[in-house]
Amino acid sequence: MRADKPIGTWLLYWPCAWSIALAAAPGTLPDLKLLAICGTGAFLMRSAGCIINDLWDKDFDRQVERCATRPLASGELNTKQAITLLAGLLSASLGCLVQLNLTTIALGFTAIIPTILYPLAKRYTNWPQIVLGGTFNYGAIMGYTAVTNTFVPEAIIPLYLSTIFWTLVYDTIYAHQDKEDDIKIGVKSTALRLGEQTKPWLTAFSAGMITNLAFAGIMTNQTWPFFFAIAATSCHLGWQISTLQINNRSDCWNKFTANQWIGALIFSGIIVGTLLKE
Repeated sequence: MRADKPIGTWLLYWPCAWSIALAAAPGTLPDLKLLAICGTGAFLMRSAGCIINDLWDKDFDRQVERCATRPLASGELNTKQAITLLAGLLSASLGCLVQLNLTTIALGFTAIIPTILYPLAKRYTNWPQIVLGGTFNYGAIMGYTAVTNTFVPEAIIPLYLSTIFWTLVYDTIYAHQDKEDDIKIGVKSTALRLGEQTKPWLTAFSAGMITNLAFAGIMTNQTWPFFFAIAATSCHLGWQISTLQINNRSDCWNKFTANQWIGALIFSGIIVGTLLKE
Protein backbone atom coordinates (compact mmCIF):
# COMPACT_ATOMS: atom_id res chain seq x y z
CA MET A 1 0.00 0.00 0.00
CA ARG A 2 3.08 2.27 0.37
CA ALA A 3 1.46 4.11 3.30
CA ASP A 4 4.98 5.04 4.39
CA LYS A 5 5.49 6.90 1.09
CA PRO A 6 2.56 9.32 0.71
CA ILE A 7 4.04 11.05 -2.34
CA GLY A 8 2.03 8.77 -4.65
CA THR A 9 -1.21 9.75 -2.94
CA TRP A 10 -0.38 13.44 -3.23
CA LEU A 11 0.45 13.16 -6.92
CA LEU A 12 -2.83 11.34 -7.51
CA TYR A 13 -4.79 13.85 -5.43
CA TRP A 14 -3.51 17.16 -6.77
CA PRO A 15 -4.99 16.97 -10.30
CA CYS A 16 -8.40 16.23 -8.77
CA ALA A 17 -8.02 19.08 -6.29
CA TRP A 18 -6.98 21.48 -9.06
CA SER A 19 -10.02 20.47 -11.07
CA ILE A 20 -12.44 20.95 -8.17
CA ALA A 21 -10.93 24.35 -7.42
CA LEU A 22 -11.03 25.47 -11.07
CA ALA A 23 -14.73 24.59 -11.25
CA ALA A 24 -15.61 26.62 -8.14
CA ALA A 25 -17.88 29.63 -8.59
CA PRO A 26 -16.18 33.06 -8.71
CA GLY A 27 -15.37 34.42 -5.26
CA THR A 28 -15.82 31.07 -3.48
CA LEU A 29 -13.62 28.39 -1.98
CA PRO A 30 -13.58 24.90 -3.51
CA ASP A 31 -16.12 22.41 -2.16
CA LEU A 32 -14.52 21.00 1.00
CA LYS A 33 -16.69 17.88 0.98
CA LEU A 34 -15.59 17.03 -2.56
CA LEU A 35 -11.96 17.68 -1.66
CA ALA A 36 -12.29 15.30 1.30
CA ILE A 37 -14.00 12.60 -0.78
CA CYS A 38 -11.36 12.85 -3.49
CA GLY A 39 -8.56 12.86 -0.93
CA THR A 40 -9.87 9.68 0.65
CA GLY A 41 -10.40 8.16 -2.78
CA ALA A 42 -6.86 9.09 -3.82
CA PHE A 43 -5.39 7.25 -0.83
CA LEU A 44 -7.57 4.17 -1.41
CA MET A 45 -7.03 4.00 -5.17
CA ARG A 46 -3.32 4.66 -4.93
CA SER A 47 -3.10 1.78 -2.45
CA ALA A 48 -5.19 -0.42 -4.76
CA GLY A 49 -3.02 0.58 -7.71
CA CYS A 50 0.12 -0.42 -5.83
CA ILE A 51 -1.33 -3.87 -5.15
CA ILE A 52 -2.39 -4.30 -8.79
CA ASN A 53 1.08 -3.24 -9.92
CA ASP A 54 2.77 -5.60 -7.47
CA LEU A 55 0.56 -8.53 -8.52
CA TRP A 56 1.64 -8.04 -12.12
CA ASP A 57 5.29 -7.30 -11.28
CA LYS A 58 6.14 -9.52 -8.31
CA ASP A 59 8.57 -11.64 -10.35
CA PHE A 60 10.24 -8.52 -11.73
CA ASP A 61 10.35 -6.83 -8.33
CA ARG A 62 12.42 -9.65 -6.87
CA GLN A 63 15.17 -8.68 -9.33
CA VAL A 64 15.05 -4.94 -8.63
CA GLU A 65 17.04 -3.78 -5.61
CA ARG A 66 14.61 -1.01 -4.63
CA CYS A 67 11.53 -3.24 -4.97
CA ALA A 68 12.73 -6.59 -3.62
CA THR A 69 11.41 -5.93 -0.11
CA ARG A 70 7.83 -5.26 -1.23
CA PRO A 71 5.39 -7.66 0.50
CA LEU A 72 4.51 -9.77 -2.56
CA ALA A 73 8.04 -9.85 -3.94
CA SER A 74 9.51 -10.83 -0.57
CA GLY A 75 6.83 -13.42 0.18
CA GLU A 76 5.56 -11.56 3.24
CA LEU A 77 2.13 -11.46 1.56
CA ASN A 78 0.70 -14.16 -0.72
CA THR A 79 -1.44 -13.61 -3.80
CA LYS A 80 -4.71 -14.59 -2.11
CA GLN A 81 -4.10 -12.15 0.74
CA ALA A 82 -3.23 -9.39 -1.72
CA ILE A 83 -6.41 -9.94 -3.75
CA THR A 84 -8.49 -9.89 -0.57
CA LEU A 85 -6.93 -6.59 0.47
CA LEU A 86 -7.41 -5.24 -3.06
CA ALA A 87 -11.10 -6.13 -2.97
CA GLY A 88 -11.49 -4.27 0.31
CA LEU A 89 -9.76 -1.17 -1.03
CA LEU A 90 -11.82 -1.16 -4.23
CA SER A 91 -15.01 -1.56 -2.22
CA ALA A 92 -14.08 1.39 -0.03
CA SER A 93 -13.19 3.41 -3.14
CA LEU A 94 -16.62 2.61 -4.56
CA GLY A 95 -18.10 3.99 -1.35
CA CYS A 96 -16.40 7.31 -2.14
CA LEU A 97 -17.41 7.26 -5.80
CA VAL A 98 -21.13 6.72 -5.22
CA GLN A 99 -21.29 9.95 -3.20
CA LEU A 100 -20.68 11.88 -6.44
CA ASN A 101 -23.06 12.69 -9.30
CA LEU A 102 -23.93 10.17 -12.02
CA THR A 103 -21.64 11.73 -14.63
CA THR A 104 -18.65 11.38 -12.34
CA ILE A 105 -19.63 7.87 -11.24
CA ALA A 106 -19.70 6.78 -14.89
CA LEU A 107 -16.27 8.31 -15.46
CA GLY A 108 -14.97 6.55 -12.36
CA PHE A 109 -15.97 3.16 -13.71
CA THR A 110 -14.21 3.82 -17.02
CA ALA A 111 -10.96 4.36 -15.10
CA ILE A 112 -10.89 0.80 -13.75
CA ILE A 113 -9.67 -0.95 -16.90
CA PRO A 114 -6.61 1.29 -17.54
CA THR A 115 -5.76 1.09 -13.84
CA ILE A 116 -5.62 -2.70 -14.10
CA LEU A 117 -3.78 -2.77 -17.43
CA TYR A 118 -1.22 0.02 -16.89
CA PRO A 119 1.45 -2.29 -15.39
CA LEU A 120 1.53 -4.21 -18.68
CA ALA A 121 2.53 -1.09 -20.63
CA LYS A 122 6.12 -1.20 -19.41
CA ARG A 123 6.48 -4.62 -21.07
CA TYR A 124 5.49 -3.41 -24.53
CA THR A 125 6.25 0.30 -24.99
CA ASN A 126 9.13 2.65 -24.30
CA TRP A 127 6.55 5.24 -23.26
CA PRO A 128 4.64 3.65 -20.36
CA GLN A 129 4.68 7.02 -18.61
CA ILE A 130 2.15 8.29 -21.17
CA VAL A 131 -0.16 5.41 -20.23
CA LEU A 132 0.42 6.18 -16.56
CA GLY A 133 -0.32 9.86 -17.13
CA GLY A 134 -3.59 9.10 -18.86
CA THR A 135 -4.62 6.72 -16.08
CA PHE A 136 -3.22 8.46 -13.02
CA ASN A 137 -4.74 11.85 -13.80
CA TYR A 138 -8.36 10.86 -14.35
CA GLY A 139 -9.10 13.03 -11.34
CA ALA A 140 -8.47 16.11 -13.49
CA ILE A 141 -11.61 15.15 -15.40
CA MET A 142 -13.65 13.79 -12.51
CA GLY A 143 -13.08 16.74 -10.18
CA TYR A 144 -14.60 19.19 -12.63
CA THR A 145 -17.60 17.01 -13.41
CA ALA A 146 -18.13 16.39 -9.68
CA VAL A 147 -18.75 20.13 -9.32
CA THR A 148 -20.57 20.92 -12.57
CA ASN A 149 -22.19 17.55 -13.43
CA THR A 150 -21.19 18.15 -17.05
CA PHE A 151 -18.13 17.76 -19.27
CA VAL A 152 -16.66 21.18 -20.10
CA PRO A 153 -14.06 20.39 -22.79
CA GLU A 154 -12.48 23.84 -23.06
CA ALA A 155 -11.45 23.64 -19.39
CA ILE A 156 -11.07 19.91 -18.77
CA ILE A 157 -9.06 18.87 -21.84
CA PRO A 158 -6.14 21.33 -21.37
CA LEU A 159 -6.11 20.63 -17.63
CA TYR A 160 -5.97 16.88 -18.28
CA LEU A 161 -3.21 17.29 -20.88
CA SER A 162 -1.19 19.44 -18.48
CA THR A 163 -1.30 16.71 -15.85
CA ILE A 164 -0.19 14.07 -18.36
CA PHE A 165 2.82 16.21 -19.27
CA TRP A 166 3.50 16.66 -15.55
CA THR A 167 3.49 12.89 -15.07
CA LEU A 168 5.95 12.56 -17.95
CA VAL A 169 8.26 14.89 -16.05
CA TYR A 170 8.15 13.35 -12.60
CA ASP A 171 7.83 9.70 -13.60
CA THR A 172 10.68 9.88 -16.09
CA ILE A 173 12.81 11.20 -13.23
CA TYR A 174 11.47 8.40 -11.01
CA ALA A 175 12.25 5.75 -13.64
CA HIS A 176 15.92 6.73 -13.74
CA GLN A 177 16.28 5.14 -10.29
CA ASP A 178 15.72 1.64 -11.66
CA LYS A 179 17.15 1.85 -15.17
CA GLU A 180 20.05 -0.52 -14.57
CA ASP A 181 17.73 -3.20 -13.16
CA ASP A 182 15.15 -2.51 -15.88
CA ILE A 183 17.71 -3.22 -18.60
CA LYS A 184 18.50 -6.59 -17.02
CA ILE A 185 14.88 -7.72 -16.74
CA GLY A 186 13.59 -6.21 -19.97
CA VAL A 187 11.28 -3.53 -18.56
CA LYS A 188 10.83 -0.41 -20.70
CA SER A 189 10.58 3.24 -19.65
CA THR A 190 11.06 6.78 -20.88
CA ALA A 191 14.23 6.92 -18.77
CA LEU A 192 15.76 4.19 -20.93
CA ARG A 193 14.29 5.58 -24.15
CA LEU A 194 15.58 9.11 -23.58
CA GLY A 195 18.85 8.29 -21.83
CA GLU A 196 21.32 11.17 -21.84
CA GLN A 197 18.80 13.30 -23.75
CA THR A 198 16.44 13.23 -20.78
CA LYS A 199 16.85 16.88 -19.78
CA PRO A 200 15.84 18.41 -23.16
CA TRP A 201 12.81 16.13 -23.21
CA LEU A 202 11.90 17.06 -19.63
CA THR A 203 12.09 20.70 -20.69
CA ALA A 204 9.66 20.00 -23.54
CA PHE A 205 7.30 18.09 -21.24
CA SER A 206 7.40 20.98 -18.77
CA ALA A 207 6.56 23.44 -21.55
CA GLY A 208 3.60 21.25 -22.48
CA MET A 209 2.42 21.23 -18.88
CA ILE A 210 2.71 24.99 -18.40
CA THR A 211 1.13 25.85 -21.77
CA ASN A 212 -1.90 23.63 -21.22
CA LEU A 213 -2.30 24.75 -17.62
CA ALA A 214 -2.25 28.39 -18.71
CA PHE A 215 -4.84 27.66 -21.38
CA ALA A 216 -7.08 25.98 -18.79
CA GLY A 217 -6.74 29.11 -16.65
CA ILE A 218 -7.68 31.37 -19.55
CA MET A 219 -10.71 29.23 -20.35
CA THR A 220 -11.89 29.43 -16.73
CA ASN A 221 -11.25 33.19 -16.43
CA GLN A 222 -8.55 32.82 -13.81
CA THR A 223 -6.91 35.91 -12.32
CA TRP A 224 -3.31 36.92 -11.69
CA PRO A 225 -2.55 34.70 -8.63
CA PHE A 226 -3.14 31.62 -10.80
CA PHE A 227 -0.70 32.82 -13.45
CA PHE A 228 1.79 33.83 -10.78
CA ALA A 229 1.62 30.24 -9.49
CA ILE A 230 2.26 28.98 -13.02
CA ALA A 231 5.32 31.23 -13.30
CA ALA A 232 6.60 29.94 -9.95
CA THR A 233 5.95 26.39 -11.13
CA SER A 234 8.04 27.07 -14.24
CA CYS A 235 10.91 28.15 -12.01
CA HIS A 236 10.52 25.05 -9.85
CA LEU A 237 10.57 22.77 -12.90
CA GLY A 238 13.60 24.65 -14.22
CA TRP A 239 15.39 24.01 -10.92
CA GLN A 240 14.47 20.32 -11.00
CA ILE A 241 15.75 19.82 -14.53
CA SER A 242 18.89 21.94 -14.30
CA THR A 243 20.11 20.27 -11.09
CA LEU A 244 18.90 16.73 -11.84
CA GLN A 245 21.56 14.01 -11.69
CA ILE A 246 20.03 11.19 -13.70
CA ASN A 247 22.62 8.65 -12.55
CA ASN A 248 22.15 9.44 -8.86
CA ARG A 249 19.26 7.45 -7.37
CA SER A 250 18.99 9.62 -4.28
CA ASP A 251 18.81 12.81 -6.32
CA CYS A 252 16.19 11.32 -8.64
CA TRP A 253 14.05 10.38 -5.65
CA ASN A 254 14.41 13.84 -4.11
CA LYS A 255 13.46 15.56 -7.37
CA PHE A 256 10.52 13.20 -7.83
CA THR A 257 9.13 13.90 -4.35
CA ALA A 258 9.63 17.65 -4.81
CA ASN A 259 6.72 17.58 -7.25
CA GLN A 260 4.25 17.44 -4.38
CA TRP A 261 5.07 21.12 -3.78
CA ILE A 262 4.18 21.94 -7.38
CA GLY A 263 0.78 20.45 -6.68
CA ALA A 264 0.32 22.60 -3.59
CA LEU A 265 1.59 25.71 -5.36
CA ILE A 266 -0.85 25.45 -8.25
CA PHE A 267 -3.74 24.55 -5.94
CA SER A 268 -3.05 27.66 -3.87
CA GLY A 269 -2.90 29.79 -7.01
CA ILE A 270 -6.25 28.47 -8.20
CA ILE A 271 -7.92 29.12 -4.83
CA VAL A 272 -6.67 32.70 -4.50
CA GLY A 273 -7.27 33.38 -8.18
CA THR A 274 -10.87 32.17 -7.91
CA LEU A 275 -11.51 34.25 -4.79
CA LEU A 276 -10.47 37.35 -6.76
CA LYS A 277 -12.81 36.63 -9.65
CA GLU A 278 -15.75 38.97 -10.01
